[in-house]
Amino acid sequence: MHAAPAIAMFGAIISGTPIPLVTFDGAAASTFAFMELNDPVMGGQSTGKWIVSSEGFGHFSGEVKDVPSLKAPGFIKAAAEGKFSDVSAALGGDLVLTVKTSTPSYTGFRVSFAAGTSAPSYACGGGGSIPFSRGCFKAPFSVPASGSSFVDVHVPFSSFSDMWSPATGKQTKSCAKDADVCPTAKDLKRILRVEVWAEGVDGVVALDVKAITAIPADVKAITAVPADGLQSTVANRPPTPFGTCSAAVQPQLRFGISGRTRPDVPVPLDPHESLAEAVCCDSRARLLAEPQFLFEAPDIDLFARLPDSGTTTFYDSVCGVPLFRAPVGRSRADFFDDTMEHGWPSFRPAEVIKEHVMTNQTSGLVTSSCGTHLGSYLPDARGPRWCMDLSCISGSATINGNERDH
Repeated sequence: MHAAPAIAMFGAIISGTPIPLVTFDGAAASTFAFMELNDPVMGGQSTGKWIVSSEGFGHFSGEVKDVPSLKAPGFIKAAAEGKFSDVSAALGGDLVLTVKTSTPSYTGFRVSFAAGTSAPSYACGGGGSIPFSRGCFKAPFSVPASGSSFVDVHVPFSSFSDMWSPATGKQTKSCAKDADVCPTAKDLKRILRVEVWAEGVDGVVALDVKAITAIPADVKAITAVPADGLQSTVANRPPTPFGTCSAAVQPQLRFGISGRTRPDVPVPLDPHESLAEAVCCDSRARLLAEPQFLFEAPDIDLFARLPDSGTTTFYDSVCGVPLFRAPVGRSRADFFDDTMEHGWPSFRPAEVIKEHVMTNQTSGLVTSSCGTHLGSYLPDARGPRWCMDLSCISGSATINGNERDH
C-alpha cells in the first residue's frame, strides 16, 4: 500500500471566476451577521448556537431533537440577510461550501438561499407550502470526515428547489422533474438571505463554515505538483503512477456525482481526488467501491432524478461511451428493487451495451472500452448481474470527444 504524496499548490487555471458569497474575513461584499434560530413549534427541544471563531470561520453546533407534540425532529439553523453578490454567472455551476465537521454521520445538513421574494425569512419558513412563500431554494448536502481540514462540498444549483416541506426540509418537487422550482439567473442575481440548516434528523451537530462560494460551470481545476514532482490536476486525475483512465473524469458528472469531491474510500489517497477519480481511475482503489447505497444519499437520490417511464442511458464518466440502458425487459420498480437489494445500481444482460462493457468473469472486474473501472460482475440466483459504481457511469455522451446532451 502506497502513502499518498503531499501536494504543493502553485496556481490556478480558470476560464470563469469563483464568486464569494459568504466569508468571515471582514470583506464588505461577503461578510454578514448570522443569527442562530431553533424550530419555533411549541414544545420544540432542539438547541443550537452560532459563533464566529477568531480563526475566521463560523461555528454552528447544537442538537436536533424530536418535537414531542409532532413526534418528529425539529431543526436548528443559522441565517443571515443582506444584499449578497450577484452570482447569476454561476447558473449551471455549483454552490460550494468550504466546511468541516466532527459529526460526519449526521444526514440532515441543508443549505438554502432566498431570492425573488419580498419576505425572505417568511419564504424560508414556508418552503412554498403556504401562500406567497416561494423563492427560498433549499438543497441537502453531506460532509465527509476530514479531521481538522476544511473540504469543499459542491451543491449544484440544479439540485435546489423552492418547494419543500417545512416539517422535514425534504423537497416536495425537485428541479430535476419540474423546472418551475429551479433557481434562475434572475434569482441568483438578487440573493437576500443565506441559511445553513440541521433539520429533520435527530442528532448532535457540529459544522464549521469557512466560506460559501458560487462556482460557474466553466471554472477549471487547480493544477498541483506533488512533493515527488509528478504533476497531476486537482479534480481531474490521480497522480501519474496510479492513474488508469484514458483521460480526465468529466468535469460535470450527472446525478450530483460531481458534488462528491473527496475520495471516500478506506485506503490512503490524495485528498484532492474526487470520489469518481478514486473509484474509477486510481489503481490503489481498484478493488474497492463507492459507499454502498450512495445512489440513495440526499445529494444524489438517483431514482428521483430518473424518469417515471422509459429508459435512461448511463455513460462512461471519462470518455462518455454508452454503457447501460435501464430498465430494459423489466419495470422501473424491478430495477429499483434490484439496486436496493445490492446497494449499487444493478443491471441485467438486456441492459448491458456489450460493445463498451468489458467483463472479466474470472476476476469479476468490469471496465469500459476506454479502460474506466466500472464495478463488479456479481451473478446472483437470478443470473448474470453487473453491480456498478454510479460514480463511473454518470458521464455525458460524447461524439468525437465533445460532450453532447444526454
